[in-house]
Amino acid sequence: MKKILYIFLLTVLSISISAQTDRNVQPKPGPAPKINLGKPQKFILPNGLTVLVVENHKLPRVAFSLTLDNPPSLEGDIKGVDYLAGAMMGNGTSKISKDDFNNKIDFYGAYADFDLHNTSGTTLSRYFPEVLELVSQGILDPLFTQAELDSERAKLIDGLKTQEKNAQYIAKRVRKTLLYGQKHPEGEIVTEESINKITLADIEKYYCDYFVPENAYLVIVGDVKFSDVKNLVKNNFSSWKKASAPKSIYSDPINLSTTEINFVDVPNAVQSEISVNNLISLKMSDPDYFAALLANQILGGGAEGRLFLNLREGHGWTYGSYSDLQGDKYISDFSGQASVRNVVTDSAIVEMLGELKKINATLPTQAELDLAKAKYIGNFVMNAEKPQTIASFALNENTQKLPTDFYQNYIKNINAVTLAQVQAAAKKYILHDKTRIVVVGKAAEVLPSLEKLNIPIKYFDKYGTPTDKPKIKTSDTTITAQSVLNKYISIIGGEKALKGVHTLSTIMKGIIMDQEISISTKMTNDGKMLQEVSVMGMVNQLFDGNTGEKLAPVAVPMVIAKQLFDGNTGYISAQGQKRFMTEAELSDMSNGIFPELKLLNSPDLQLISVEKINDSDAYKIQKGKKAFFYDVNSGLKVAEETTYEANGQSITMRSYFSNYKEYKGIKFPYTLSMNMMGIDVEFTTTDIKINEGVSNMDFK
Repeated sequence: MKKILYIFLLTVLSISISAQTDRNVQPKPGPAPKINLGKPQKFILPNGLTVLVVENHKLPRVAFSLTLDNPPSLEGDIKGVDYLAGAMMGNGTSKISKDDFNNKIDFYGAYADFDLHNTSGTTLSRYFPEVLELVSQGILDPLFTQAELDSERAKLIDGLKTQEKNAQYIAKRVRKTLLYGQKHPEGEIVTEESINKITLADIEKYYCDYFVPENAYLVIVGDVKFSDVKNLVKNNFSSWKKASAPKSIYSDPINLSTTEINFVDVPNAVQSEISVNNLISLKMSDPDYFAALLANQILGGGAEGRLFLNLREGHGWTYGSYSDLQGDKYISDFSGQASVRNVVTDSAIVEMLGELKKINATLPTQAELDLAKAKYIGNFVMNAEKPQTIASFALNENTQKLPTDFYQNYIKNINAVTLAQVQAAAKKYILHDKTRIVVVGKAAEVLPSLEKLNIPIKYFDKYGTPTDKPKIKTSDTTITAQSVLNKYISIIGGEKALKGVHTLSTIMKGIIMDQEISISTKMTNDGKMLQEVSVMGMVNQLFDGNTGEKLAPVAVPMVIAKQLFDGNTGYISAQGQKRFMTEAELSDMSNGIFPELKLLNSPDLQLISVEKINDSDAYKIQKGKKAFFYDVNSGLKVAEETTYEANGQSITMRSYFSNYKEYKGIKFPYTLSMNMMGIDVEFTTTDIKINEGVSNMDFK
């Protein structure tokens, strides 16, 4: 049977060089750096479009962005119309085809990204007039066609289906819904049903209603002259008709009166996604804005934050735990998050709540505050003079109603924050006793321990709709691990046929981040194994042997990772580095082509439970740190799960098997899917050989 190679998750060694300094003495801060921020010149067209221009003649480039600062709007039963309308912009105009439009953008060497709310781009200053004219045509006269809608709709639905069983994605989506409610713009969820309801008429109407100049801001930064820009903008945007966007009517949500857990059952989740949340009303112009930012930085703003130091460094439960808090003129929220192993879900919640209470109850240390200030000031200084940052500053000052010297005094205001102000802001914006704890995970492994926390639990589906408590199924006492394995062996071909497979050779192919990946595996029934991972796309230039003329380039595979086990020892190589297998890895390698044949005689084999795998019940059989899942009805193996240690963390990886086909009397799963570092990947078997194509020389 196929084995899963996690060599993409190998630790990349890093080398650090220590300077000869006394690390016990904290360096004294130097004087606050002086930042020269470009101040925008401003004018407003009669239609309401506000234009902000920052002249910067250091480089012959221009950056521009058109932002629509409309209030949040409800989309209702056609949720997704906003996204699709934005995705269809920039695909030509009523006068220019999609290809001609894109070719013109490319001809000028420009970059342009179109969206209903923010269209931005960059170009050489010499081509700015032509590019701005082209972009204005693309946004004021977009080409909306049924073919383009069908294409974008299909891509959006495919994306939803890909993420549908991803606990991390579900957690991100449902968190907002539970916080804001399904009838609030922040809480609406895109579904396949809502996407399929959207018509071309809906797209055109939504564009006409909401793409209006009333709250539009065009920010231009770079090698331009204000007078020239003024004429250009008038020529290209004066035809934009003055109008106001519709105002949606909805109620703002409120915080809970007491802490509760909102649980979403995702049966295939290999870890729990936890977030502690509360709503806030924090504007950038509020006097405690900077204190709130620093409170969040101390709590969970990075690897030096308390959440990270506790859950990652102190307990080793997660790769990282962070918090987020932003100012906005509308209602927003605070959130602290972590992804942890199922077995420590309850403990992680206790520690996270403890950190929220601590930052409310006690002053931070001066060292924590100094470090938080240094991080903010450092990031501000590094980015302050970038065109994109200058544009963002100019936009914020207008849309957030900030003082004109807000960013000029940014460093001074950060440095002025005291310990007491940080604690006061934490009490106001980071609630430890009115917290909505959203947990997305596997009920069978998580719920029993959560119920012992004595925190009220409410249950929701993956769309944020209230539901009943998940029923945790137990296996029939007449069913044993051995009977499950015997059924599987019988169904895929029988013990005699499986033992007759002395060697197996397979090739699987898949796509990762638009790159074709090929996995070649050779195995023997006594445990030897060679697995190579190759990428396509390395191009060899060929020439005609007679004329010397260049021929079409040929893509060739290149091995990027390799795993070899010769029956006694083995190694893994990737990224130019090689390491020998540990004893635990060597033991795992010796299971042979069909591990079930060996598992049958394992004394520590256990039938743990019945769980949902892809909406079907499956028996979970455990052996050490590995688990195997067999469909209750078909008897086929549908998943494998491995827990291993990496960088001091315990990580659980799961792979899924489907699309069984018979080859020479034995059924093999031709489709393998898995989640690799947050990316869902599917591999398809393209070649399989039994008792041929494998020799002892392969394992030397």
